[in-house]
Amino acid sequence: MSEQRERIKVLGAGIFSLILVLGVARFSYTPLLPLMQAQAGLGVAEAGWLAAINYAGYLSGALIASLISDLALKDRLYRIGMVVAILSTVVMGLTTDVTVWALSRFVAGLSSAAGMLLGTGLILNWLIRHHHRSELGIHFAGIGIGIAGCAAAVAVMSHWLDWRQQWFAFTAIGCLLLVPALRWLPPPDTSGVTKSGQKLEDNPPSPLFMRLFMAAYFCAGVGYVVSATFIVAIIERLPGLAGQGNLVFLAIGIGAAPACINWDFIARRIGDLNALIAAAVLQIVGILLPVVVGGLVAAIFGALLFGGTFIGMVSLVLTMAGRYYPTRPAKMMGKMTLSYGTAQILAPALTGWLATRFGSYDAGLYLAAAVMVVGTLLLLVLKGVEKRDAVAGGAPLQPCPQR
Repeated sequence: MSEQRERIKVLGAGIFSLILVLGVARFSYTPLLPLMQAQAGLGVAEAGWLAAINYAGYLSGALIASLISDLALKDRLYRIGMVVAILSTVVMGLTTDVTVWALSRFVAGLSSAAGMLLGTGLILNWLIRHHHRSELGIHFAGIGIGIAGCAAAVAVMSHWLDWRQQWFAFTAIGCLLLVPALRWLPPPDTSGVTKSGQKLEDNPPSPLFMRLFMAAYFCAGVGYVVSATFIVAIIERLPGLAGQGNLVFLAIGIGAAPACINWDFIARRIGDLNALIAAAVLQIVGILLPVVVGGLVAAIFGALLFGGTFIGMVSLVLTMAGRYYPTRPAKMMGKMTLSYGTAQILAPALTGWLATRFGSYDAGLYLAAAVMVVGTLLLLVLKGVEKRDAVAGGAPLQPCPQR
């Protein structure tokens, strides 16, 4: 029982850390965006650049994570990142200077990488060392909870608080989340063996597999970031949907909260790559529904599909990285996220430019869906490479989850 209690606390630390760094420090920007545009004078193009700068910070954090092998250093940077997430949040309410906002978004991106990559790597390392199933579905539920929680919080707080006061309220929430995020994650074990004394060994994929995998994950980054950043503003501008943006964003969070656990079960039955392909196809449908079909029902259903797939893809990819590199999971996670993060820098800025040029976000959504189609085709090619590598190596390349 004590071992299970410790597992629950470690996973709880991960959940609270993701709610903090991605829910509060990152995704609160999305439901607050229309409010900041209306009350603080934030322009459409500037909003896109702020999102791009946030991902530049995330990409910088991913680069740092990919270069670090020392578990003790990762643990220190993770804990610093939790504190930085709160500081980046309070700064947003202290000024209307776009330059200061940009600096805040960059730092928030760094903190997101600390929670998403370093924290996830530390937790996966702990699970593997203690012979628990090497799946992250429960851990990544924190992202969906963070999205839904932020959307619900903004919907409630907007009746009484302006944009500035809501940033301060999110700061207070972040301070509460900080305690379990820091206290429940134990210091990392640097011994190089599991609890039973079994040596941890890496099983890296082939270079071709990695190149195609990173390219496919880049496409997934484009598909994710356009809706994740602009969905509230997009819905608010669609015919007959004014005032429904936060409801749709809430639907994304509701779809995302159980998604990683669901995709863990799906991957056990059909394999990780087949699960990724299925998630990508469903995500394309979710991206296009609001603009192709129209109406509130289609928008909510599309949001549920989008929320139920994008985080599932992230969870599957990062879990695979941890199984390939159990001794240093954040290293491959960082490399994959460099690809994902590059897309998240380019796509918001391009979407903001397209929205300014054409007067609507539709072009950005069509672009995201088209890139996702390319990514799905790359995943299909990846299946062939996996079979080739398995024949060449005499054993299946794709790692199997622990039972």
